[in-house]
Amino acid sequence: MTLTDTRVDDSYPTRITGKPEHLPRTHPTVWGTEGDGPLDAATLANHETRGYTVVDQLLSPGEIQTYWQELVRMSSGDHRDDERVITEAKTGEVRSIFDVHETSALIAELVRDPRVLDRARQILGSEVYIHQSRVNYMPGFKGTGFYWHSDFETWHAEDGMPAPRAVSCSIALTDNYPFNGGLMVMPGSQRTFVQCAGETPQSNYKSSLKEQRVGVPGEDDITKLAAEYGIDQFTGQAGSALWFDSNVMHGSSNNITPYPRSNIFIVFNSVENALREPFAAIERRPAFIAGRDSTPLSR
Repeated sequence: MTLTDTRVDDSYPTRITGKPEHLPRTHPTVWGTEGDGPLDAATLANHETRGYTVVDQLLSPGEIQTYWQELVRMSSGDHRDDERVITEAKTGEVRSIFDVHETSALIAELVRDPRVLDRARQILGSEVYIHQSRVNYMPGFKGTGFYWHSDFETWHAEDGMPAPRAVSCSIALTDNYPFNGGLMVMPGSQRTFVQCAGETPQSNYKSSLKEQRVGVPGEDDITKLAAEYGIDQFTGQAGSALWFDSNVMHGSSNNITPYPRSNIFIVFNSVENALREPFAAIERRPAFIAGRDSTPLSR
């Protein structure tokens, strides 16, 4: 018997045999109220509807430079034996570095900064902890994108996250143009859970972090979602931040321009939504990808 055989309370079944379906979301997107944090009622209502919020100039120019230097420091050196460092499949260049709130004192401070932490608490309506943190590098000419996917589908299937009560914060450290691989989102798509077909391979994360093949929707699914919700793109100056729901369908294209695109990516999960055993995998992913210490973050 596998772990998935024991899941009888699964509201979002996925990695199925047969034809995947589009299921209605049974949980809210915004759990808090205007009185819980810095976002006003109109912004919260828009976030509930569209599934994402852009905050301009979250970081100052000086802070941007400080964090950029930190990204350069973390990407230098020999990473061949560090499983937290994900490299490009074709070039071997650093693609992502995970668990950065544990390895960088600067980012450990950032996740507790009121500008960040208070918004996470407000959107999720509770105390929060870090499910995942990473820095993403998309160098000019060589940066490869991420195919369309819902983060929650993977976190549910492979990490055991019960409900989509998690929110991601992507903080741009470079200018995001429409042409250098900026993140695309389907506004409102968080209201639809798209099942995916296929069994989760053992140690799937070792290949999926470079190029995800299991847990991605089919082209027909993407076509239907795009027709219903449309596509927006996150563009703006360095220092801006995109907050988006864990179930929003999103992706990015390759960067063939000279302009790099890098960001700090932080996933907050509600302490009331702590991970269980995986819903559609036979093993847990490592803690550097899916944190299981649900101790609330404090300033």
